[in-house]
Amino acid sequence: MSTESSLRAGIVEVGRRMYARGYTASNDGNISVRLGHDRLLMTPRSVCKGFMSPDVMCVTDLQGTRLQGDREPSSEMLMHLEVYRQRPDVQAVVHAHPPTATGFAVAGIPLDRAVLAEVLTTLGSIPIAAYATPSTEELPAAVGKYIKAHDGMLLANHGALTVGSDLFGAYYKMETIEHFARISLVARLLGGENLLAREEVTRLQQLRGAYGITAPAPICPDPPAPGELPSGGQDPATCQVVQAPAGDGLRLVPDGSVPRPPSARPRTDDDAEIRLTYRELSALIEDAIRHLR
Repeated sequence: MSTESSLRAGIVEVGRRMYARGYTASNDGNISVRLGHDRLLMTPRSVCKGFMSPDVMCVTDLQGTRLQGDREPSSEMLMHLEVYRQRPDVQAVVHAHPPTATGFAVAGIPLDRAVLAEVLTTLGSIPIAAYATPSTEELPAAVGKYIKAHDGMLLANHGALTVGSDLFGAYYKMETIEHFARISLVARLLGGENLLAREEVTRLQQLRGAYGITAPAPICPDPPAPGELPSGGQDPATCQVVQAPAGDGLRLVPDGSVPRPPSARPRTDDDAEIRLTYRELSALIEDAIRHLR
C-alpha cells in the first residue's frame, strides 16, 4: 500500500471512530494530513465522517488550491492551512465537536486546571480560542493565537481542535480532551476537583523528556491572576497556562474556586442517617396516602 493510500485509509478510520464515539454528527468535523512537503490530503465538505471512502478525499496545496478530487475541500480548510503555516512540525489536524468538551467551550470554561497527570504531560493546558464564525477568515485568526503553544484547544461555541506528528496522534489527543472534559464535569458535579500542586506540575513537566513527549511550549512558570499575563510578561500564547496552586508540601490541593453543590456540603447533625425496614417504610407510605385522601 502506497503512502497516499495508507493516509486515505487512515482518514477513513479516524472519521469512523469519531462518528462512532459521537464526536461528530451529520457532516460535522474535518480531518487533514500532510501529503509530502507541499500538499495536503483533506476530507471534503458535506460528507458524514462515519461513512467515507478513500476516494472521496481532496488533495490541495498549502494555499488551499484543489489539485485532485471531485469534491470541494472542507469548508474549514482555512483553519487547517493556518495550523500548517504556523507549525511546520504538525503532520495532521483533527477538528470535531465532542459533546462534553464542546459543552465546556460553550460555557466559556477552559480545560486548564491541573487535574490529571496524563493530560499535563501530553497536552499541558487546553485553552479556548475566541468565538469566530465557522468557515470565515475569523476562525484561523482565532486559532492562530494559540496554535504555536498548544496541540489541543477548545473553540468557543464550536468544538475542539487537535494536531499531531501523525494522523492517529492528532486523533488520540481529541480522545484525551473529551475524556478529560468528562472527568472534570463529574468531579465538579461531585463537589469540586482536587488540583495537583504547582510543584507537582513542575515535576511532571520535567518528566516529559523521559516519556519521549515533545511539547510545543513549556508550562508557564506561574499561573496568572484573572486578566493578567503569565509571569515575566510572557504572552499566554507562547506558554501553556495551567491553574495549579502552591502545595506547601502537599501534592493535592482542594480547589476552592468552584462552589460546592448542596449535595456535597459537609454533613451536620441535621443530616443524620435514618434507617428504616421495608415494613416500616411501607407503613409510612400507607399513612401518607390516607392523609392525602
